[in-house]
Amino acid sequence: MSHRVRVNPIACEAHGMCAELLPERITLDEWGYPVIDQQELHGWEVDHAIRAARACPTFALLVQRERATRAGRGRGPD
Repeated sequence: MSHRVRVNPIACEAHGMCAELLPERITLDEWGYPVIDQQELHGWEVDHAIRAARACPTFALLVQRERATRAGRGRGPD
């Protein structure tokens, strides 16, 4: 399984704490809102991302676990 960082743009109030706790994956735009690197998290990055999500004052930062999909799985007959 892979993990990715996501942000709920409606809940985010641009506190910037996420970028301080996870600067490897999150930068801030000119208004202070997070810009997320969409690559998968690996190893220690997962723990750091979870810590950043828990520290978010508005709970706008999410760490989502995604299942790896195999080619053709879940598709019906062609």
